Order: sequence, then C-alpha cells, then structure tokens
Amino acid sequence: MRALGETGLKIAPLVLGCNVFGWTADEKTSFAILDRFVDAGFNGIDTADAYSRWVEGHPGGESETIIGNWLKANPGKREKIVLMTKVGSDMGSGKRDLSARWIEQAVEDSLRRLQTDVIDLYQSHWPDPDTPYEETLGAYDKLLKAGKVRAIGCSNLNAEQLAESLRVAKEKGLPRYQTLQPEYNLYDRQGFEAELRDLVVRENIGVISYYGLAAGFLTGKYRSEADFGKSARGARMEKYLNPRGFRILDALEKVATRNNATMAEIALAWLMTRKGLTAPIASATSIAQLDSLLRSPEIRLSPEDIQALDEASA
Repeated sequence: MRALGETGLKIAPLVLGCNVFGWTADEKTSFAILDRFVDAGFNGIDTADAYSRWVEGHPGGESETIIGNWLKANPGKREKIVLMTKVGSDMGSGKRDLSARWIEQAVEDSLRRLQTDVIDLYQSHWPDPDTPYEETLGAYDKLLKAGKVRAIGCSNLNAEQLAESLRVAKEKGLPRYQTLQPEYNLYDRQGFEAELRDLVVRENIGVISYYGLAAGFLTGKYRSEADFGKSARGARMEKYLNPRGFRILDALEKVATRNNATMAEIALAWLMTRKGLTAPIASATSIAQLDSLLRSPEIRLSPEDIQALDEASA
C-alpha cells in the first residue's frame, strides 16, 4: 500500500478505472471485475459522475450507479475500497461547472448513485475558468466538515493552475487539493514531467494518473488504421501512429519478451517506477484483461529495461 499524498488514505499500486462500466462493460461484467480486483487485495476504485455521458442516450451516472449496485449487493466490500469520484464535467448544462451551488447538488447525486454516505476522494474533474478557486474550495470545506467526503483532489490542472489553487487555499485558510489526476503514460510524458512533477513532489500531493495505456495504444493491438475497428476507442489511435509511437511499441515489445509479460503489463510497470506517481489508473472490460493488469505491480524492471523505455519515449 502507498500513502496517497497527505489524504490519510492508502492505495495499492494500481487503481481500477471504472469509465467503461455501463459503456463497454455491462453490469454483470462490471460486478465480476470489481470482485476480482478487490479479492486480489487492490482497493482504489476511480469513477466520475459524467461516466458515460458520451454514449448516445446516456445522461451520465451510469458507472456510479453500477458501483452503487455492487456495493449494495456486497455490504462487506465498502470498507475494503477507497472510493474516488469526480465532479465538474459537463452534465448537460453545456459547461464545466465547479460552482458551490453545483458541487452541493452533484455530491448528493453521486452519494445516492454510489449508495454510500461518504466519498473517500472527491475530485474536480476539469478546470472551471468561470469559478474562483476560493468558491470551489469553500464548497469542499463544507463537505469535508459534514463528513460527506474524506479528501479532495483535482484532475487535469496544469502546474500554473495547481500552484494557484494551493496559494488560494493557504491564503484563505481553506482545504487544499491533496491529489492530482493527470494524463501520463509512455507516450504522453511532457504534461506531467515538465512542471507538474516537481510541484507535486515538493507539496507531497498524491498522483493517480489516467490513460496509463494511452487509451489502449500501448497494448500493441493498434499498428495501423486497419486496427481502429478493434474497439470503441480505436478512433483515438491516429495521433499515436507515427515514428515515435512505433519506436515506443518496439521497445515495449522487447522488454515484454525479456520479462515474459504483455506490453500492457510493462507499460504500467514502467509508470510504477516514476518519481512523483502514487499509482496509475487502468480499466478492463473482461476478467482476462484485469488479471493481466494485476500482474503489473509484480514486475521488477531492470535498469536496462527502464532505460530502453525512457529512450524510446524521450
């Protein structure tokens, strides 16, 4: 278990991303994935109110609802997990909203769907340029004092935005963001490593990164445009199909062969060696996929392995 910044929460080195629940994984499959994940000793479960609004006919809340139904069916599991969700995505208003009024309503909706009385980590999903940090953090202060959330974090803030939020919290005597959820993987390194990493290390902010497998690209199953039809995420692969992307895949393949592992397992194992990162998030749509992901914390990459991956993705 790893300490998640200064939240007082401890998580295993891999967090389960539940964005696929109610989208590419139905309720029965999602229940099986949650059971296997927790029974294997892992505990971090990450979702958001907006999952999965991008699917036609989905108003949002589908993932939270499935997790809530699973918790109701498994009353002993709640104390075994660290339950994380998010607020602030567009839920039909046409804007990303971190106003106090919206947070006050959204948290109740999330608690109801999740069928729990407390959210372990409540995260601002996206920056909201129309709402001052003081208002957002003030709303979270009330939720913390009311016992509705245990800790707060943010997602998708850049270094300047995160630093400003920390300054406002200190200046106004408000709770600060204790965790960050950035995009980070072998292909997308710059956003986190350039400025955010130094800041989170200095401030002891916990980091759970998303897109650890670059939406599936780092599994190696997308090598050309002909492969885009292999999944619902295939259309996102085009940006990765370039010389650097192929160089990363080649290095992953060689390191995976040396370690008798899959490329996905190696991509996650690499993330687990990175300075400043508490745990990556990864999602699965089947038990077979999940079992593979759960092997990644057991892989011990050699200095030569890490160097090969660092150089290929530089």
